[in-house]
Amino acid sequence: MPVPIPRQRAIPAAESGQAQGAFSPGGPSGEATGGPAGAAPAPHATTTPVDSTTNLTLLVIEDDPAGSLSVPEMLDAAGKPIRIRTARNLTEAERLLTDDVHCILLDLALPAPGRAATESDDELTTLKHVLRLAPRHAVLALTASGDAERGAEAVRVGAQDYLFRDELDGRLLSRAIRYAVERKRSDKAERRLTESRLRAQENARLERGLLPTPLLEGSSLRFAARYRPGRSRALLGGDFYDTVRTPDGTVHAMIGDVCGHGPDEAALGVELRIAWRALTFAGLCGDELLSTLQQVLEHERENDEIFATLCTVDIAPDGRRAGLCLAGHPSPLISRPGRPAELLPYENGGPALGLLHGARWPRRQVELGGEWSLMLYTDGLIEGHIGEGKERLGQDGMVDLVRRRLAEGLTGEELLRATVNEVRDLNGGELTDDVAVLLLDRTP
Repeated sequence: MPVPIPRQRAIPAAESGQAQGAFSPGGPSGEATGGPAGAAPAPHATTTPVDSTTNLTLLVIEDDPAGSLSVPEMLDAAGKPIRIRTARNLTEAERLLTDDVHCILLDLALPAPGRAATESDDELTTLKHVLRLAPRHAVLALTASGDAERGAEAVRVGAQDYLFRDELDGRLLSRAIRYAVERKRSDKAERRLTESRLRAQENARLERGLLPTPLLEGSSLRFAARYRPGRSRALLGGDFYDTVRTPDGTVHAMIGDVCGHGPDEAALGVELRIAWRALTFAGLCGDELLSTLQQVLEHERENDEIFATLCTVDIAPDGRRAGLCLAGHPSPLISRPGRPAELLPYENGGPALGLLHGARWPRRQVELGGEWSLMLYTDGLIEGHIGEGKERLGQDGMVDLVRRRLAEGLTGEELLRATVNEVRDLNGGELTDDVAVLLLDRTP
C-alpha cells in the first residue's frame, strides 16, 4: 500500500520569534495549513540558494506515532516563516526531498531501513542513510536530552549540528537551521576549493614533467631558455622547444608554435616535441624530418584548421656551420663578435606544418663562425604591442632590443630574462600569447 505524502505547511510569523504554539506533525486532522501538496520526488537535487526572497524549508524526519514531537513556529533571518514538511520514514523523506528543501531535522530514534525500532543503532545507520540520500543538504540531528555523546557522534559522522529533543523552541531551532545551512554551504565551498587546489597541483606536476630537458652531454655549447605560457596560471602552452646532441656530435635545436595557446594546443605541442626528439635520434633531418612531423600533426590534431610553425637547426660537430629549416616560423637571430646581431637568411622557407599536403621544406646551409650566439624564438616575443598604440614590436624591434642588451654585456639567462621582461614592459603588461626563447652560445 503506498504511503501518503504529508502536505507542506507555512508557519505563520510569530512576533518575537519564540514558540506561540505547538505543531504536531501527526495532528488529528492530518491537514497542512497554507501550503501545497508534496512535490514530485527529487532525492538528489541541489538545494535552492538562500537569499532575501527565499523562504527556508525544513524537512522533519521523525518516528513519533503519538504525535508528541512539537516543532515550534519559526522565522528566518529576514523575518519570513520557515516552512516545514514532515516524513514518518525514509521512504516518505525521499519523496519529500525536493530541490527547495534547505535543511533536514532527523530524529535519531528513527529505525534504520529494515530494522525494528527496538534494535540498537549505535553506528547511526539511519543518519548515514540520510546523508547518502541527501549529500547536498544540511542535516540537524535530534537526540534525547542529555545524550550529548550521541549528538557529537552524529556531527562526526556528517551532521552539521545536533539538538536535544526536549529543548526545542522557535528561536533555538531557527538559529540552528540557519547555522546548519550556512555551515553546509561553507563546507561545500571549502571542499570545492580543496579539490581545485589539488587539481591545480596535479596539473602543475604534469606540465612540469612535460617541459623538455636538453640532452647536450659532451657538447661545448652553452644552453639557456625562457618559457612563458599565455594561459593564466599555466606552466605549459602551445609553444615548444628542445635541444639534443646525437652520437655523431651534431647538436640539433628546435622551436615551434601550435596555433592557439589552450590545453589542447599544449598537448599537441608536447606530442610534436617528443616526436621530433625520437625522429632526430633515428637519424632524420631536414625535409624528411618535417614531412614526418606533418604526418604526426595531421593524425593528432582535432581539426584541419590546426597548424604549427617550426624552426630546426642542426649544428655541425665543429660548431662552425649549421643547417636551417623554417616551416612558417621566424628566422633565428645570430650575434657574433665585432658584428651587429642579425637574422639568419629566411628566404625559400616552407609553409607551416599542416597547411599544405605534400609540402617541402628546403634545408639551407649557414656559416656561423668560431664564436656566436644563436637565439630561436616564437612569435609571442615579437607580436607584443609598443605602448598603448596598435604598433607591434616586430622582428626589427626585437633585433634592436637584443643589440642593446648585448652591448650592455648580457649573455645567457640574463640576456633572455632582460629581453622577455622588456618586451612585456613595452606591451604594458603580460603578453597574451605564449613565449618561448632558446639560446645556444659557442665561445672559443
